[in-house]
Amino acid sequence: MQQTMMPKRRVDHARRLFFERGIAPTGEVPNAILQSWQRCQRMGLQALARPDIEPVPETRLRQMRESREKLWRLARAELDTLAGDAIATGSIVILTDEDGWILDAEGSNGFLDKAGRVALMPGACWNESHVGTNAIGTAIVEGNPIEVVGGEHYFAPHGILSCSAVPIHDPFGQLVGVLDISGDASVPHMHALGLARLAVAHIEHRYFDEGIADTQLVRLHHDPALLGTAREGLLAFRDGKLVAANRNGLQLFGLDRGELGRVSYHALFEQSLSKLRDDGVLADRHGRLLHGRLHEDGDDARPRRFSSRPITVSSVARNDSAVAPLFEPERETELERARRVLDAGLPVLVLGQTGTGKEVFARELHRRSARAGKPFVAVNCAALPEGLIEAELFGYEDGAFTGARKQGSAGLLRQADGGVLFLDEIGDMPLALQPRLLRVLQERELTPLGGGKPVRLDFALVCATHQDLERLIDEGKFRADLYYRINDHGVRLPALREHADRTRLVRDLWARMERQQRRLTEDALAALAAYPWPGNLRQLVSCLRTLVALSEPAGTIGLDLLPAYLRTPAMEPVPAQTPSMAALALDEMETRAMRDALQACDGNVAHAARRLGISRSTLYRRLGSDPRGSRPPN
Repeated sequence: MQQTMMPKRRVDHARRLFFERGIAPTGEVPNAILQSWQRCQRMGLQALARPDIEPVPETRLRQMRESREKLWRLARAELDTLAGDAIATGSIVILTDEDGWILDAEGSNGFLDKAGRVALMPGACWNESHVGTNAIGTAIVEGNPIEVVGGEHYFAPHGILSCSAVPIHDPFGQLVGVLDISGDASVPHMHALGLARLAVAHIEHRYFDEGIADTQLVRLHHDPALLGTAREGLLAFRDGKLVAANRNGLQLFGLDRGELGRVSYHALFEQSLSKLRDDGVLADRHGRLLHGRLHEDGDDARPRRFSSRPITVSSVARNDSAVAPLFEPERETELERARRVLDAGLPVLVLGQTGTGKEVFARELHRRSARAGKPFVAVNCAALPEGLIEAELFGYEDGAFTGARKQGSAGLLRQADGGVLFLDEIGDMPLALQPRLLRVLQERELTPLGGGKPVRLDFALVCATHQDLERLIDEGKFRADLYYRINDHGVRLPALREHADRTRLVRDLWARMERQQRRLTEDALAALAAYPWPGNLRQLVSCLRTLVALSEPAGTIGLDLLPAYLRTPAMEPVPAQTPSMAALALDEMETRAMRDALQACDGNVAHAARRLGISRSTLYRRLGSDPRGSRPPN
């Protein structure tokens, strides 16, 4: 019976159990809400009372704002952006300090008046100890983003509110404030938390843009396209210690803010920072290749590009002359087969490591297909903002959620109508969103968020990923039914190290991009061909373009112009590995890394899995027995 209750009825039932009968309603409300209720009860707060929230005088508020000037300045752009959208959805955007004192509140005048009746206004304090369970105060206690909707608030008069709050931390991990989006509880605000998360990521990013004294600032991401955005990881080192980092930087290595100042550089990275400075890539202790930039103290720490929008491309055609023609006979055969499948209305799944040319393959497939000349819409599922991916893909009606554009949005799926939709990194699509994508693919019909008439869709589908989707299915991270829906025809693009004749490949690439008679010496050509190129075709093309930029027309390019990682003595050609040999070597490296992590964590599987960025089940499966024949310890 309880499982069929509407959310409001379920919360009302939970309140009766807790406040009237003294029973903890486990499972009826989120754990964070229940724990907050219990804290408030221990503090002696009376849930039916009207809390006394008296805003401070204007002079005191002005002093508070002046003392938090940096926070207010760095948050100003996000407040303005969100406030403009909030006006259309009857909500407000709130900035508080680290103790829950409201510094600013903007948005809908109508809801500002309503919020004033519960003292949700500048100068009021919404710390949990003052006003019970609420998004601002509970986010401060929990240290995590949180939503508190209607009756989940401790005090009954606050049941009119729906609030979503995200803590703001400075680069050193100190809480400096909270950003909150609040609206009427009777109106759905399902994307408010996603918008607040994105805004806080931008604010925290700006703290680093102002520079951190006496440090080396590293910007990192698996995808070079995301460098300079709020999605990049930021790490600052001083005297070999990690002293500052943003949320994404910590997540890259499974760290928390309490470890800042205690973790050494060499505990995270195998290679020195000079590698990043010279090559733009850096391998960590687990062998993951990360793209990045290094800013020494005194450099301009601001990124060269910054975008709050997802990385998406919509075009009729785009051609990379350096890469697109390089389809060998076996690739030509695969392209022709994939074209026939696509023209038959069936989806194609392209598999391959980062940098192997999955999007290039997809674009060439589009160019050769019956839908050439129609839109090609590329969507990087890993780059869409968390919490907004559904709205970006499926579109929404006017006022569908907090922050929605007034005129609504058609969504990316509708932009691909008549053409080809390319879902890149589909393995990173949130699990909760996969059923809706599956339904759209099955029915070829879309209903925008917020209602409206269903829209018929007509597009061909190409998906790509570097992930092992079958492994993700085993781990419960990817739906098997979606996998079989998108994998009518699979194409695997080999890693560059598996290429049978890298010397010929380098020559062909060079000939296609160089038009001013520059020449590679035999030594330089041999060094380029011998390197295994962990970043695959993308890294090789980038290297060749850099060589063009560094040399003069009609000049000769020798070893001296090559990047440092290629200028090693006695460079011998590396024999091409067969796919099975490469897979075996990679498998051995992964297994060794897992055993090393397990040993470093004193046999604690949970800690080792977190350190490796994998699930415990994966670690158990790969290390099913230790050298003595027993399962790894917990």
